Amino acid sequence: MHPLLEQKLLATRRQLLGSMGGGIGALALADLLAGDATKAATPLSGAADPLAVRPPQFAPRAKRMIVIHLTGSPPNLDLYDHKPELVRRDGEECPAESIAGKKFAFTSGTPKLLGTRRKWSRCGESGMELSDAIPHLHRVADKLCLVRSMHTDQFNHAPAELLVYTGSPRAGRPSLGSWVTYGLGSENANLPGFVVLISSGVQPNGGTSSFGSGFLPSVYQGVQCRSKGDPVLYVSNPPGMDRRMRRASLDALKDLNELQARELGNPETVTRIAQYELAYRMQTSVPEVMDISRESKQTLEAYGATPGAASLANNCLLARRLVEEGVRFVQLFDWGWDFHGTNPNEGIEDGLTRKGATFDKAAAALIDDLDQRGLLEDTLVLCTGEFGRTPFREGRTSKSQVLGRDHYPDCYSVWMAGGGVKRGLIYGATDELGFKVTENPVHIHDLQATILHLLGFDHTKLTHRFQGRDFRLTDVHGEVVHDLLV
Repeated sequence: MHPLLEQKLLATRRQLLGSMGGGIGALALADLLAGDATKAATPLSGAADPLAVRPPQFAPRAKRMIVIHLTGSPPNLDLYDHKPELVRRDGEECPAESIAGKKFAFTSGTPKLLGTRRKWSRCGESGMELSDAIPHLHRVADKLCLVRSMHTDQFNHAPAELLVYTGSPRAGRPSLGSWVTYGLGSENANLPGFVVLISSGVQPNGGTSSFGSGFLPSVYQGVQCRSKGDPVLYVSNPPGMDRRMRRASLDALKDLNELQARELGNPETVTRIAQYELAYRMQTSVPEVMDISRESKQTLEAYGATPGAASLANNCLLARRLVEEGVRFVQLFDWGWDFHGTNPNEGIEDGLTRKGATFDKAAAALIDDLDQRGLLEDTLVLCTGEFGRTPFREGRTSKSQVLGRDHYPDCYSVWMAGGGVKRGLIYGATDELGFKVTENPVHIHDLQATILHLLGFDHTKLTHRFQGRDFRLTDVHGEVVHDLLV
């Protein structure tokens, strides 16, 4: 429907009468000023740039954010939450009260408890216990804030991932990165405010909705970049068009779009202008910031990065380069963390060792690198999956030599670093077998509320009106977990 017609249909009689009075006054003023006031009030003035820097609601602890999403969800009981009692009772039938009334993705009946095969160490001054699958994170343990009491509402990948990033298990809501750039804008006019990097060759479980803008203007959606080949698809000039011709074409399109914006008042038209202009500027700025061959040999080795390759290591290094250049929100997705045990790569023994090696060194290097450059203090880093893994063997692989775990929403672990969270903190706890949270539960909406608080927002007030009501990331839920904050 035409936006002006829709506005008229939704207006009440009181609003109509009120707006008529204001409209008559505005017409008179415009006539007196020979049209200058009307021209200045258009949404196309410089102040109307949708990605212009905007102040938060209160002083933030974090100015930018990097998210490392381990798609498929890592086995928390084999990485972050050691359960000696579960190891002692390995192979026993699950206690009936622990599984009564619950549904699992691939397990039925009475499964057998599965103790971890990993070796564990207490790390740093905090004594944070971490497994041998992530040895490099051991050295940065005192910079981590480990939350062992996360829980969520979904046990299938796509809805659980959407819940993490959009606050809803269904597609259509704005993602976390979109809310952040909507609230804060971007610090670099030549780069997107929200960049997405994907490794291991598979898109997120929630598809582009996991980094989409939903009902927010599309300028706030994540821009997917690549660490191999053209950094951004379709930004390069097509054959036969040079940069001068492209500039002339964009100027003509801008004139046409401005006419349409004045006539229809559709915010997406302004977004279109901003996106065309950003794409033009990105042609020179993006290749430069995405070129990790400019980094020193020592830095490349620290991350385990290889110029020209596509890997999580490269993407972690790119994340540092992007936030250093003013990108507000960087989202990394890495496929391959769905440890069901259906093949050797999905086993919690050798499979987890191999997969952990692709992540752990780069993640530790990212934290160290940000810290050394003075960026960690106001850059929030989050590492998460979409849910946890069961304390028992996955049903389909119960007789296999490869050990795996099913999906589990009731408790799991995430870690954060920098950006105003406490260093070396171990927060929350689960029971001795890892079935339920026993101390300081943190729901996914609580985590979202806490993230927005660190970025300078009251999560109940960062809203956007859509279909007659104000929406927010946390829906109608969420409490800030102040115990996590410095």
